[in-house]
Amino acid sequence: MSEKSTLSKPIGSGTKSSPLLIGRRLWPYVKPLAWVLLAGILAMAVVAATEAGIPALLKPLLDDGFGTHGASRAKWIVPAAIVGLSLVRGLAQYASGYLLQYVSNRVLLSLRLKMFERMIHASVGFFQRETASTVINAIVFEVNQILGVLLGVLVTIVRDSLTVVFLLGYLFYLNWRLTLIVAVLLPGIGWLVSKINRRLRRLNREHQTFTNELSYIVEETVGGYKVVKVHNGEQYEKDRFGALSKRLRGYQMRMTVSGGLAQPLTQFLASIALALVVSIAVVQAANDQTTVGGFVAFVTSMLLVISPLKHLIDVNQPLQRGMTAAELIFGLIDEPPEPPGGGLPLERARGEVEFRDVSFAYGASHRATLDHVSFRVRPGEMVALAGPSGSGKTTLVNLLPRFFDPTGGSVLVDGVPIPDYDIHALRRQIAMVSQDVVLFNDTVANNVAYGETADRERVKRALQAANLWETVSALPDGMDTLIGDNGMKFSGGQRQRLAIARAIYKDAPILILDEATSALDSESERHVQAALETLMRGRTTLVIAHRLSTIERADRILVMDGGHIVESGTHQQLLEHGGLYAHLHKIQYQQSAA
Repeated sequence: MSEKSTLSKPIGSGTKSSPLLIGRRLWPYVKPLAWVLLAGILAMAVVAATEAGIPALLKPLLDDGFGTHGASRAKWIVPAAIVGLSLVRGLAQYASGYLLQYVSNRVLLSLRLKMFERMIHASVGFFQRETASTVINAIVFEVNQILGVLLGVLVTIVRDSLTVVFLLGYLFYLNWRLTLIVAVLLPGIGWLVSKINRRLRRLNREHQTFTNELSYIVEETVGGYKVVKVHNGEQYEKDRFGALSKRLRGYQMRMTVSGGLAQPLTQFLASIALALVVSIAVVQAANDQTTVGGFVAFVTSMLLVISPLKHLIDVNQPLQRGMTAAELIFGLIDEPPEPPGGGLPLERARGEVEFRDVSFAYGASHRATLDHVSFRVRPGEMVALAGPSGSGKTTLVNLLPRFFDPTGGSVLVDGVPIPDYDIHALRRQIAMVSQDVVLFNDTVANNVAYGETADRERVKRALQAANLWETVSALPDGMDTLIGDNGMKFSGGQRQRLAIARAIYKDAPILILDEATSALDSESERHVQAALETLMRGRTTLVIAHRLSTIERADRILVMDGGHIVESGTHQQLLEHGGLYAHLHKIQYQQSAA
């Protein structure tokens, strides 16, 4: 897959959903629980069958229990049957609810684990393309949405369909002539409700769009609160939020108006059907064609059938919501993982790194970021990359751990092209410290030993080597102290040294330093630089630095410009050469002197 397609395709954009397709995609997760699901469906069938039992019991009670034969068995049998029916119905409802939730929660766990696993193994292009909120929404919220909705749809389709079948069958058994009258009016009710539902779906979609925009305003305001306050933008943000909130209120009221019409109109049409049934039933009673019990049982069954029919008509709206959620979920599950590599093991590399005629571009339409770059780094050598912003330095070092693959040429470690290695074996050979330190809301020890089980003595040695042990030992819980969100309890220099301690703990033979000191003040930089000296000892090191003073002691400096290596040599050699490096050094010297 090209880098262009990877960066331009959002989650789920290529996933087409339909109830049948979603069913097929979910089946592998449901299949191990098929017998549990079947038991839940059978329990729902029992619940549906009991719906027709109530009016069926009313008929003998009214016909026999209130007649002149007071001793009739009906007055004892029917009440006992009602209690028994209610007990069976309650047990079946509980069983179906428990069994279906069991299936739902097991499928939810499987889907969520699969999505997180696929996210973890996705390519770097995926993380550059998707926002964190989109991925969080898919894994945490949308998977709940699809299972909740589809479970509700399953219950509605199975239970309410069976309820309608049982009730209509009983209606035909009681009085097929009256049932035909109901059957004629039911399509009219269905058509009316479906029209209202279509309008509600359109309003719901627009309401959801505006809700997302409102959430984004809040997200922007919270994230940019300093800019809002410095520029006195409070009123502007209030006006933006207020205007959109008013539009949302308008849509909510239109949804209320449309949704409120469904029930009274349905009830009005049902009352017409009931009036016709009553009129015809009176005529039939006069001709001894029906009894009081038969009439009451018929009317009760007819009223009971309206609710499940309405549920079946309404099922399309939640089903469409589930389809939308499914596109996001299976779009993430279908995200191609990064290539695993050739499987060649690599216990510990010597540290020889070679870039051989390497080219790279972010998509076919983009200018090449790297253009036929070649150089070799000997084991234990420190090579610095210098040059103006956008010259390709960071892209170059990102190819070494295979965050991206070159579009031309090859990168080699110990003389072997890196795609031949197992990707995890390759990355075990590389430690990286960058300007943008990433720490986790965990203990100091677990941050230092990230990815491994923390060896406390080894963690201590790493912290000492990073000039951070005194700071950590003074904390209330020492190395067991939680450091907060992205290390918020530490200063910038301390966070940087904690990242260095992590690299020391890993003890990888190849080290990448990407602007590791550029954002620090002079005092912090002094401590961090001392820690870096310890870290670099005996390791093959690639260093990127805008502050040229930090790379003066490099064995070799490669100067990049426009994706090419334009100069190469030691610090002194490059100054004497008088080229781009000397020009950049002069500018920085003048700025620091000023």
